[in-house]
Amino acid sequence: MPVKLIDADISTQILTFKPGGSPTSLKVSVVNNSNQFASFQLEIVAAGVGSDLGSHWYSISPAISTKKPPGDSTDFYVTIVDSPVAGFVGKMNLIVRIFSIELRDEDRQILRLIVEPGIDSMPMQLELPLREFSLLPESAIEIPVEVFNPSQNPAYVSLRFSGNASKWIDNVERQIQINPGAKVKTAFVCQLPVTLEVPSQTYSFTIEATHRNGVGSSSPEGLIKVLPAGFVDFSPYPTKQQIPPSRLWLPQWRINSATYQLKFQNGSNLNQTVRIEISKEEEEQGKCLLDITPETLDLKPGQTDEIKLLVRKRRRWFGAAEKLSFRVLGIVTHNSLNVNNENQILNLTIYPILHPWLQLGLAFLLAIILWGISWLNPYNPLFWHGGSVNSIQFSGLGLTAVSGSADQSIIRWYIPGFEDWWIDQNAGKIAEDVGKSVRVVRFRPVDNNVIAAGLENGEIQLWEVLGDAKKPESSFSVNKGDRVLDVKFTQDGHYLFSGHGSGAVMVWNVDQALLSHDTNIDRPVQKRLFNFTIYGLTLVGQEGHNLVIGGRYNSLVMWNWKQNKLQSLPYQPLGGQEDYIVSLSSAEYKPYLLATADNQGQITLWNMQPCLNGNGECQVLSQWSDGHGGKPVRSLALSNDGCYLVSGGDDNRVWLWPLTKEGKRSSTTGTLVFSEDSFFDRFFLLHVITIALISKLSINIFW
Repeated sequence: MPVKLIDADISTQILTFKPGGSPTSLKVSVVNNSNQFASFQLEIVAAGVGSDLGSHWYSISPAISTKKPPGDSTDFYVTIVDSPVAGFVGKMNLIVRIFSIELRDEDRQILRLIVEPGIDSMPMQLELPLREFSLLPESAIEIPVEVFNPSQNPAYVSLRFSGNASKWIDNVERQIQINPGAKVKTAFVCQLPVTLEVPSQTYSFTIEATHRNGVGSSSPEGLIKVLPAGFVDFSPYPTKQQIPPSRLWLPQWRINSATYQLKFQNGSNLNQTVRIEISKEEEEQGKCLLDITPETLDLKPGQTDEIKLLVRKRRRWFGAAEKLSFRVLGIVTHNSLNVNNENQILNLTIYPILHPWLQLGLAFLLAIILWGISWLNPYNPLFWHGGSVNSIQFSGLGLTAVSGSADQSIIRWYIPGFEDWWIDQNAGKIAEDVGKSVRVVRFRPVDNNVIAAGLENGEIQLWEVLGDAKKPESSFSVNKGDRVLDVKFTQDGHYLFSGHGSGAVMVWNVDQALLSHDTNIDRPVQKRLFNFTIYGLTLVGQEGHNLVIGGRYNSLVMWNWKQNKLQSLPYQPLGGQEDYIVSLSSAEYKPYLLATADNQGQITLWNMQPCLNGNGECQVLSQWSDGHGGKPVRSLALSNDGCYLVSGGDDNRVWLWPLTKEGKRSSTTGTLVFSEDSFFDRFFLLHVITIALISKLSINIFW
């Protein structure tokens, strides 16, 4: 006969339990008859009943015993708190199962449980299978409820729906009958009203159960979330207005405003904060003063209110009526809702103060004034170039300047005339028609009595500044069609360098050309051909023998034209066929300081002394590309003392950069001395000349 490893003993064989009354208990003693340490557990099963009932009807302490040595015992206390089968009355057998995981053995004891009629006051058990609901206004849902009768008697239960959502329940109270131990499922129908009657928020509810001779109970709290719905209607009136509103023939100079009513109607179930937004482009285009009162509106569901938009604009005395339009956008707090007609166009017609027939009376006087400021007036200071200005340079004293234009003319300017409108700025045309577009003009140093003009067709012309000759003093041309992109005099004015689109750089004897008055010189003193288009020339060093040349592919070289030696400068970054060094400049009193600019927006400052003395490569002092926002830098110039650098670029700005004694940029930001949203030849000429005069610099502007 096998040895029992587990020996169990229960304190009683019969237990009596009354549902709804006090719990009943028993003790189970377990002895370890094995030869090893073991822990023990208990389980109680109602005979003839499925195991799905679980263990909610009893409790065991401890749940698991500690490991006991051989021969030791442990006591378990079992408490019956509910009937194993709801509604059962009578006797049933309980199986007390004692087992050990370590011993892989078990012992079973039989316990007789007598279930007496319970107490009628046991509460019903309510459960909500779904506790949260989300729905739109005017929609309906069913709220399911499960009611369990734990007593031994049938119950007539009254269910009542309560809470702030009860007003939407069709029948808030109903009667149901539940058998002992049975569960009944039912549902309440919730029908939401129209949008304006149900604000969007969360509503709580509970379901209460009462029955005769019983204790009331309630379900867990449920939530009904009403979703946002509806619309906001935006309707301005009127959409068309005029200033003045009536009697257009009468001069009404005090009437300069119009008012629009912008109505908002809140057809949603949310509190809305509304406002308007006016397109900035339209506002700037009209140059009007706009007054919005109030700036925002707080609207409750179903409420209607309006914002007033007052438009003010000074009316002109003459001319035709102005037609303005404003794009007005209605904006609400909750973007999830639709705004009807949210984008509106408001039209405004502004008539001049004087009626057209009054304007006719001033037409003759106006014609005289227009003639006085037009090109027909030979003394008109506003008579300028008729095409794009390609180059400007000041004379040595800064009192005069010359400009070359695409209209094939060269004009001399009197600088004080730009400060005093009573002085004629136009000092006369040096050349009416040179035959081709003028790409570059340069004063001859020392006397400043001769200028060199480089033309689009490859010709270089020398003109007397103060003369009234119809043709140049001399002209140079080697290859017709090889456009001249830059020219540079030596400091003594004896020689002239020219850079061409073909990559040729030529040296011309100016003294010989002026003495011979030869208008068809085709032999330069010296010529050097490069494999890139030449865009900029400047001399560095004290002797004037070293010419720095910049151009296409970001090419930068230094040519000692006296010794015919060539040295490449380490320019970074290397460029492609669309990359150009477009401007070069050196300082008269610091001949070793060089500035370069390219069409990628990069400005570089160089110390040329090491490479001129043969002690190494030329040194990059500073390099930056953020001055003009990455736009091409078309022109730059160093002051004579090398203390300032001025640059102009495609961002329509001219910057002044202070430099250190070593020639480096002293700060990361310069001084903005000129800015225009758009370039018009005449105004651009005026501003650039004035700026260059203030800065005491020579500036070349290329388009």
